[in-house]
Amino acid sequence: MDNQRLLVWAAFGLLVWFTYQQWRQDYGSPPGAPVAPVSEQTLSPAAQDSELPALPDTTIDAPVMEAAPELPQVAAVEAAAGLIRVSTDVFDVEIDTRGGTIRKAVLRNYPVAKDQPDTLVALLSSQPANLGLIQSGLRVAGGGPEANHLASFSSNRSDYALDSNDELVVPLTWTDGNGVTVIKEYRFTRGSYVIGLQHKVINRSADEWRGAEYAQIQRRSYPVERSMFNVDTYSFDGPVIYDGDKTEKIKRDDLLSDGPFSASVQAGWIATIQHHFLSAIVPTTEEPYRVNVSQKGEVLVASIIGPARSVAAGADTTFDTTLFVGPKLQSQLEEVTESLKLTVDYGWLTILSQPLFWVLNKVHAVVQNWGVAIIFVTILIKLAFYKLTQASGRSMAKMRTIQPRMKALQERYKDDRQQLSQAMMELYKREKVNPAAGCLPILIQMPFFLAFYWVLLESVEMRQAPFALWITDLSSRDPYFILPLIMGVAMLLQTKLNPAPADPVQAKVMQIMPIMFTGFFAFFPSGLVLYWVTNTILSIAQQWRINKIVEQESKKAKGKSKA
Repeated sequence: MDNQRLLVWAAFGLLVWFTYQQWRQDYGSPPGAPVAPVSEQTLSPAAQDSELPALPDTTIDAPVMEAAPELPQVAAVEAAAGLIRVSTDVFDVEIDTRGGTIRKAVLRNYPVAKDQPDTLVALLSSQPANLGLIQSGLRVAGGGPEANHLASFSSNRSDYALDSNDELVVPLTWTDGNGVTVIKEYRFTRGSYVIGLQHKVINRSADEWRGAEYAQIQRRSYPVERSMFNVDTYSFDGPVIYDGDKTEKIKRDDLLSDGPFSASVQAGWIATIQHHFLSAIVPTTEEPYRVNVSQKGEVLVASIIGPARSVAAGADTTFDTTLFVGPKLQSQLEEVTESLKLTVDYGWLTILSQPLFWVLNKVHAVVQNWGVAIIFVTILIKLAFYKLTQASGRSMAKMRTIQPRMKALQERYKDDRQQLSQAMMELYKREKVNPAAGCLPILIQMPFFLAFYWVLLESVEMRQAPFALWITDLSSRDPYFILPLIMGVAMLLQTKLNPAPADPVQAKVMQIMPIMFTGFFAFFPSGLVLYWVTNTILSIAQQWRINKIVEQESKKAKGKSKA
């Protein structure tokens, strides 16, 4: 029982191993899997054009009988080169007049790397290697012309800028030549990554119009080679659906082996996520929608189509959808719908990670520094478990005081293990020491520590956030490896405060452990290392104080026994 610390480290190692296995299970290919080349042929326009979601068979609503308004006077002039450029305070966007497809979305405030401030994250792109498109339109019952993402729209301008306004509307127009006109509008808002999408059907024909709105994301999808030097490679990259009750990640390998995925969702959405960023399509109604996800070569298509509506002659109707293209800022995700923040992939520890992020965010609002916020929250976690860890600390401190007697017993009964075990149990009972008391509190804390680990790893708010001095990016490794070295020294000091295992082999393992962890944490984001350093230093301070108290109690007990 004197090797309790080894058991604790073994338990921690098992938790790390289980987490790694869950990564492999959730995120597909094992480490070292080759990255499939992306070819121009695979991502050709012809392949993209073939993806039109099927019109639903069900009808759930009555014809719309409102009077049709006068059509706005929009000059039917194609934008130069078929592209409409939109500039806001957070976006640089390109919209193709062919289908009104969003074919480019560059995030102005998010460089790819801290040392490359002019190279920005392009979440949507028409480039084959980083393909990302949001296509949308209307499907018409019974065939005939339709305003889908293959149709030609017109626009009166080729450039739009938010400038000093708080809102920007970009309209496109399509007509079938028989009296049906569709006005497609994108709505951008200052400071927001939410994009409003509306299709307005104005039926001036002599016949009823019937159709449904759809939207879909086309995106590159290929195997990712895992690397311990790049934590991004361990974040899920692919489609996620929410059916109104729970989220489900659709794995690339499952699509390739089992074929397309299809489901009905109500009050749900579809998204494609990657580390820190996402593109999402969120219906604004709670009507049932059909979701389809398919994989063709290196192209993923995730589509959602709603129920069909009827528009009587002389009437009009609107279809509204919300798009989100940007970083996983939880405050903005919640504004769209509460469930959208589930795209922040905390894994199976979400139930703990979400409250921890809430606390971290509140602390940051006060201190205005994510590194300082990490230190404060680590202190709060330590305080929350103080009483629990105190029992563990007292047990280790008492073990430390009786260690000379334990070694004497080991020498006396070195050839009789049964007698040694009996003598040790009598010593523990006489000194009121429970060798196993230190294990349970640490194991109870471990899920909270791992949950905080995922908060620091997955929260975009800490991406490229500075701390102090040489730590200019909490989401990347320490450039000089100073924090990992401090952590290693702190862990070494921590082992000195605890009773050394009697077994020489176990003692050497415990001495090597700080070196192993230093190497392990050397390439982790510095925010994670800062958390572990702070936690270790607090543990040292707590154990040092407990050791002093137990030593004083032991001296008083000896003085009384002599008296």
